[in-house]
Amino acid sequence: MYCPPHFREDRMEVQHALIRAHPLGLIVTAGAEGLNADSLPFLIDPTASRRGTLIAHLARANDHWRALADAEECLIVFQGPHAYLSPSWYATKRVTGKVVPTWNYITVHAWGRPRVIDDVVWLRDQVVDLTEQNEASLSEPWRVEDAPETFVASQLRGIVGLEVVIDRIEGKWKMSQNRSEADRAGVVEGLRLGGGANIAVADCIASATPS
Repeated sequence: MYCPPHFREDRMEVQHALIRAHPLGLIVTAGAEGLNADSLPFLIDPTASRRGTLIAHLARANDHWRALADAEECLIVFQGPHAYLSPSWYATKRVTGKVVPTWNYITVHAWGRPRVIDDVVWLRDQVVDLTEQNEASLSEPWRVEDAPETFVASQLRGIVGLEVVIDRIEGKWKMSQNRSEADRAGVVEGLRLGGGANIAVADCIASATPS
């Protein structure tokens, strides 16, 4: 991943936090039939290996799991907040006019060798953990135990597990760290006026350390 020094984020706890906050990862493999990619919700276990271990499941009907079983390496991409930046928001525009549009974003790339797991006990634990993590904020969390056991068993037969011990991980926080304080302030104001998802990007820019 192209990443100038002022956008690099090497703190593993920050990278892992991004994965927990935005767990839908794009997993990519390259095999005999070319590139293959799927979006899967992942859990991150920071203690299972030196750089953390990613855990997921996918449909048994999805042939990608067979390619994953044979793959030496896969890439998983996690995307955080992102937004378009208008040149009109920069203070520099009013001084020199030498500004262009850009896109701010946060992303984490993780590489590792995938391991496919076909074990009903492991799968049930993974589904329970994934459910509990995503239901925790709800006033009445749904539990796997709320569904009939025979139905749960049939659903588990339709999936396979996936575990990826992270061999390499990179983070990129492109949040206007290379711009002047006045330009950054203008971008934050412009994004906040836009509202919606732009607010998260504005907050990230406001808290980022300028280069």
